[in-house]
Amino acid sequence: MLHRIATVAEIPVGKSREFVAAGRMVAVFNVDGSLYAMDGVCPHAGGPLGEGTLTRSVVTCPWHGWQFDVTTGRHCLNARITHPTFPVSVVGDEVFVELPDDKPA
Repeated sequence: MLHRIATVAEIPVGKSREFVAAGRMVAVFNVDGSLYAMDGVCPHAGGPLGEGTLTRSVVTCPWHGWQFDVTTGRHCLNARITHPTFPVSVVGDEVFVELPDDKPA
């Protein structure tokens, strides 16, 4: 299901933002003008990925330093760990994220 979460201007290049949609925390990242979304809760200890540092396409969780490629959801040191990502679409200046119908556990 598509959820409108922001305008393009609200997520500047090289930055990230957190949004709540369908009862889920979603982190949206602007990598060189392209937007990517992933589950906003770090699987390690529940840190806020949307508040992490974005370096190119890698976000570093502010709590314990876990790093994920926001374009794929892959953990940077352990390829067996993949964090959920969500499709992003832009219509005009509005940003939409497609979330599964089920809520996280």
